[in-house]
Amino acid sequence: MFLDERAERIIGILSDSFFPILKAGLYFTVPLTLITFILGLILAFFTAIARISGIKPLVVIAKFYVWIFRGTPLLVQLFILFYGLPSAGITLDPFPAAVVGFTLNKGAYSSEIIRAAILSTPKGQWEAAYSIGMTRAQAMRRIILPQAIRVSVPPLGNSFISLVKDTSLAATITVTEMFQKGQQVAAATYEPLWLYIEVAFIYLMFSTVLSYGQSMLERRFDRSVAK
Repeated sequence: MFLDERAERIIGILSDSFFPILKAGLYFTVPLTLITFILGLILAFFTAIARISGIKPLVVIAKFYVWIFRGTPLLVQLFILFYGLPSAGITLDPFPAAVVGFTLNKGAYSSEIIRAAILSTPKGQWEAAYSIGMTRAQAMRRIILPQAIRVSVPPLGNSFISLVKDTSLAATITVTEMFQKGQQVAAATYEPLWLYIEVAFIYLMFSTVLSYGQSMLERRFDRSVAK
């Protein structure tokens, strides 16, 4: 009898909390992921171009940026932005602090993916472009980047899915995303195990849908190459 009552209570808690947690995901997790991924890609592209530009000051700055943000934990970076900067007179709200932190972190990692994809293009492609009178910029835009994009799609897709899960760290700086919402419900109901399992399940739903989308995108790129 006691087990039946407890089971009913847990089921009731999970059913009541599912949509609030999902709503937090749609209102905070998804926008945070999309905004930071897009901004991170832009930052990554210019960082990668700076790394291969051969212009020493740009190369040094880009290398230093990548070294810092790949060599330190994302959680520490978020704490510096949200809890540390106020002591220097710079205060950021939770969501903007999360956007800045995730953008800088993902920009550093994605820049290495893009740089590797560009460098993987055979040297003969550059030489062929130069032989028909293209400038370096034209060769990059018309020949190198289309090939680099195809090569970088799988690792960037994995990075995007990873970012969805990484956004749970935003809870540590009080962003009310899915994990933070799950923590709030767990604190109110004293059922942390089942609430965190539910949060994990919702993250799994998001990741599964995105993995399927990534597979479709990769197949589409493969078909375009085959043609």
